[in-house]
Amino acid sequence: MKIGFVGLGKMGGNMVQNLLEKGHNVVVYDQLASQVEDLVSIGATGSSSLEELTKLLKPPRIIWLMVPAGPIVDSVIEGLSPGLGQDDIVVDGGNSFYKDSVRRADLLKQRNVHFLDIGTSGGLEGARHGASLTIGGEKAVFEQLIPLFEALSAPNGYSYVGESGAGHFTKMVHNGIEYAMLEAYGEGLELLSAAPFDIDIPPAIRAWVNGGVIRSWILELAERALQSDPALKTASPSVGGGETGEWTIEASIEQKVPLPVIYTALATRYRSRETAPLATRLISALRHEFGGHK
Repeated sequence: MKIGFVGLGKMGGNMVQNLLEKGHNVVVYDQLASQVEDLVSIGATGSSSLEELTKLLKPPRIIWLMVPAGPIVDSVIEGLSPGLGQDDIVVDGGNSFYKDSVRRADLLKQRNVHFLDIGTSGGLEGARHGASLTIGGEKAVFEQLIPLFEALSAPNGYSYVGESGAGHFTKMVHNGIEYAMLEAYGEGLELLSAAPFDIDIPPAIRAWVNGGVIRSWILELAERALQSDPALKTASPSVGGGETGEWTIEASIEQKVPLPVIYTALATRYRSRETAPLATRLISALRHEFGGHK
């Protein structure tokens, strides 16, 4: 397939490399020309503006956005709009708020342009080698892009989850669960470090990773982080992020679904900006391992 790709940062750049290796043709654009040049050097077609990107794609165009959530997404869509035509498809693969995705789908529909909202998970390794994709929008449009989803996802790693907004709503819940998992691992590490025994923590976690009930990819990343920095001295105790967790709590209030564990994990992130417990150092280290966050 031939696809336009806007946003070539940590996630977007890795996804484009994945697509190129799978034989897809990718026209790329980013505000940083150096990021465009890096991908052109390995086979992508570069563009110097959103307008040029649309001109380099034959209709019906497919344009995937991988830019930060919020006004930037609206700005990019507005910049693309003059070059979009009937039955073109815009995909938002970032961490957008699901209500914004519903609004954007309605707006583009008035211009006879289709919109898919996709929750993308798996961190940098997933972006490079196969991500998890939860996809919302018109099912017929989803079916048109299945070869693209197969190229970008891990085996059995993509799903159509419902109408516009459902993809990003599902990813929002995923991130809320992630908050709770990170907090649980962090608290467990803190208790191990305070034990009345001289516990060698990395080997203990290695045993959990290999057969333990709580094994997971995140726990594998914890083992990796602790091997390189056993005391987590280089990790910040102040945990960044929080936006998707806030949206999850807002949705829980609207739907009257109690989420005490996820709420506590979010609150602990706020508290981490005032105190410096070991638990939040692990959370910071894990966010760096899977997402490259500072």
